[in-house]
Amino acid sequence: MTAWVLTAAGAALAVALELLEALAIVLAVGVSRRWRDAVIGAVAAVVVLAVVAALVGPVLLGALPLALLQSVVGVALLLFGLEWLRKGVLRLAGRRAPSNSLKEYLEEREAMEALPAPEPGRADWPARVVAFKGVALEGLEVVLIVAALAAGGDVAPALVGSAVAVVIVLAIGVVVHRPLARLPESHLKYAVGLLLTSFGVFFLAEGMDVEWPGGDAALLYVAAALFVVSQVQVRRVATV
Repeated sequence: MTAWVLTAAGAALAVALELLEALAIVLAVGVSRRWRDAVIGAVAAVVVLAVVAALVGPVLLGALPLALLQSVVGVALLLFGLEWLRKGVLRLAGRRAPSNSLKEYLEEREAMEALPAPEPGRADWPARVVAFKGVALEGLEVVLIVAALAAGGDVAPALVGSAVAVVIVLAIGVVVHRPLARLPESHLKYAVGLLLTSFGVFFLAEGMDVEWPGGDAALLYVAAALFVVSQVQVRRVATV
C-alpha cells in the first residue's frame, strides 16, 4: 500500500508540474497568435508522445529480466530524481530562480507577440512549432518518468496518478486560461525529486538482491533520510 500511494503521488506531481510548463507555452501561443495553430501543434506532439510511450512501455515492462529491469528503472529514476532534487535544493537555498510557470507563460507570450502576425487563412508555422516543441519536450520527460514508475512495480498507481494530474492541469487551462500564480512550484519539484530519488534507490537496491527491512515501507525511511540530507545541504548552500 505504501508503494502504491507513493507511486501515485510521485506520478501525479511529476506529470502535473511538467504539464503546467507545457500548458504555459501552449496558452501563450494561443493567446498571442491563434488557438487553432496552438492546438494543432500541441496535438501533433501528443501523437508523437503516444507512439513513444507505446514503444517504451513494452520494452521496460516485458523485455528485461526482473533483476535487470529493477536496476535499469532504479538508475533511470535516480537520474531524473537527483536532477530534480539538485535544482530543488538550489531553489530553496536561493541559489537558483524559483520555478514559475506563470512567468514562463508571460515571457513566451511576449516573444510570440513580437513575431510578425500570421497572414489570414494561412498556417502559422512558428506558432505550431513552438506549441509542438513545448509539449514534446515536457511530455517526453513525463513519458519516461511514468514508464519507469510503472515498470518498477504495479502499473495502476502510475497511471492513476498521471490521469489525475492530466485532468487537473487541463481544468486549470480551460477555467483559468493561465498557470496558477501562487502555486509553490519550487517546493513541489523538490518533493518530486525526493520521491523519484527514493524510488531510484529502492529499485536499484532490489535489482542488486538487497532485501529492505519492512518491504515497501522502506520507501518511507529512504525518503526521510534523503529529506534530512537535502535540508542540511539547503542550509549549507544558503550560507556559502
